[in-house]
Amino acid sequence: MEYQIESHIMPVFKYITAIISLFCAFTCVQAQVDEQDVGEAIAKLESVIGILNDSYIENIDVKKASENAIVAMLQELDPHSVYIPAEEYSKMREPLRGNFEGIGVRFDILRDTIIIISTIVDGPAEQAGLEAGDRIISIGHETVTGLGLTNQEVVQKLRGVQGSSVDIGIRRSHSNSVLHFNIVREKIPLYSVEAAYMESPTIGYIRINKFSATTIKEFRLAINELKVQGMEHLILDLRSNGGGYLTAAVQLADDFLTKDQLVVYTKGRSFDAKEYKATSRGTFEQGKLVVLIDEGTASASEIVAGAIQDWDRGLIVGRRSFGKGLVQKPFHLADGSAIRLTIAHYYTPSGRSIQKPYTTDKTAYFNDIASRYKRGEMFNASNIQNNPNKKYYTKTAHRVVYGGGGITPDVFVPVDTLLQNPYLLSLEHSNAINHFALKYVNIHRDKLIIKYETADNFYHSFKIDNRTLHEFTASAILKGVKHDEDEFKKIKELLKTKIKADIARNIWGMSSYFKINNQYSTAYQKAIQVLQRVEPYAALQMKSE
Repeated sequence: MEYQIESHIMPVFKYITAIISLFCAFTCVQAQVDEQDVGEAIAKLESVIGILNDSYIENIDVKKASENAIVAMLQELDPHSVYIPAEEYSKMREPLRGNFEGIGVRFDILRDTIIIISTIVDGPAEQAGLEAGDRIISIGHETVTGLGLTNQEVVQKLRGVQGSSVDIGIRRSHSNSVLHFNIVREKIPLYSVEAAYMESPTIGYIRINKFSATTIKEFRLAINELKVQGMEHLILDLRSNGGGYLTAAVQLADDFLTKDQLVVYTKGRSFDAKEYKATSRGTFEQGKLVVLIDEGTASASEIVAGAIQDWDRGLIVGRRSFGKGLVQKPFHLADGSAIRLTIAHYYTPSGRSIQKPYTTDKTAYFNDIASRYKRGEMFNASNIQNNPNKKYYTKTAHRVVYGGGGITPDVFVPVDTLLQNPYLLSLEHSNAINHFALKYVNIHRDKLIIKYETADNFYHSFKIDNRTLHEFTASAILKGVKHDEDEFKKIKELLKTKIKADIARNIWGMSSYFKINNQYSTAYQKAIQVLQRVEPYAALQMKSE
């Protein structure tokens, strides 16, 4: 028997991935899959693994080989069908479940010292007596100062199985003694409603950062609180919301639509078409509505935006959304890993799929945002490349909308070029703004709380003076950011706003942060203008009559 030797032998796993790729190409993506072909492909795979295991020059890691084969198979499909190893799957599900197991603190690290920014209301840490501003000296009787720990390493030390306990040593301001707290870990909520506040006596604002199992409960609590404060109109912020559970998106859209209005429908090769309709339980079926979107708005967020737009329920403001119109379902494997497989397309009420094009070469798909910048779409609506063959009409006002590439906003807002300032980008990349704000609050927390008392007072009265701004630039230099006076002058007022917002976040939370930071958002200001004008809504109403 002859043996052929090559100087560039293909690694063993390449054989497996090649076989699986062929399996995908000729069976998985066909409208009708031949069971005999599937059986033969599986038998071939088993044979190859057996041959490699018996005869290859070195021992084979069969588990690694099988995982690589699965990854290669899914790479031949759409961009969102992926294999998730067992050790990653639980972590990936955590944000969408809406909780984790821990002690319930939000912290940051300042000069190798862990500082508690806030405690979760009624969480274990708060109940034990930990306070904002406390410095964590030890976790589980292990010193954690001066070690250069990362945020993730601290998280791993603080989290643990529900019911387990951990000793936390802290030092408070104006005290050199270390206080010890034994805290029993519990389930801690992860909030998807990131901020909610009143912008004016009649305009409310709610920001949702993902669609989780608890989103609708959080949203209804927030919107009812705003109604009590006099809210009549709403800005719903879905910018950079990458999606989540389809059912959560349907529930949210239901709160804006009337009974029996279609929210979305799904169709797949192996799954029957299914319609999702609004019920009679909507919490905000009246009142003007603006939905903020951008290129980071995807999946479940696009379901909500598409339903609002197709029923002419409100206006979409911002930039074209990501364009993900595929539905995934997790399939669990025996070892705790999973395949998140695309099983269907979803369609907005007008019948459009907003999925942007893709091929087996995923590079162009995931570089699409960069391509939008290059062709000028992020700065001028006329550069949006809508497909004229995928023209649809809204259900009520019969306005033209497009499929095949995200949700095109009703009111376009270009990228703010000031946010692309190179000096500002350097400050943000080095985390200099947040670092300075944390240091500032660490020194002035008690005085700020006494002087301003409430987040609203701070919003209206606190100013970043030139002395503080000088201290900031000096701090940024120590963080490695070279000062650029010309660029600094261009963003001086924006910097004041950002520093103020970060200070507010460290004392009064995320709602205060967004209320301040949004004042420099051109999309946010446009949303307010739209809500204050009668014309856009009057035009919609005339077309619907």
